[in-house]
Amino acid sequence: MCVLPKMAKERSFFQSETDFCPECGTILPLPGLKDTVVCRRCNFSIDVHEFEGRPIFSAVIFNKPGTFSVQEEEGELKGPVIDRKCSRCGHEGMVYHTRQMRSADEGQTVFYTCTNCRYQEKEDS
Repeated sequence: MCVLPKMAKERSFFQSETDFCPECGTILPLPGLKDTVVCRRCNFSIDVHEFEGRPIFSAVIFNKPGTFSVQEEEGELKGPVIDRKCSRCGHEGMVYHTRQMRSADEGQTVFYTCTNCRYQEKEDS
């Protein structure tokens, strides 16, 4: 159901949820200390009182330490395969993906998965 503030209905050509700018579709910033909420892209403004009584939810979800996922498609590993020998079975060919595990000024961690035995290794760069 579309819930559009009364003020926005009179000024806009589009209908949208209150969280989105009815002019350009950009996500609106959270209401602050000012009397209006202003779209950062097109400067469309909505009275801050239009947001009263609306619950605001946020969540941060962390992966369990030491876990990561490998994408599989119908039993096949998905991703680029490189010429790297598996340290467990000796098979030549591993799928890899990278993740930023430490601070942004340090290198990424590369995770390798053997296409033969599914053994997983990691390498910090």
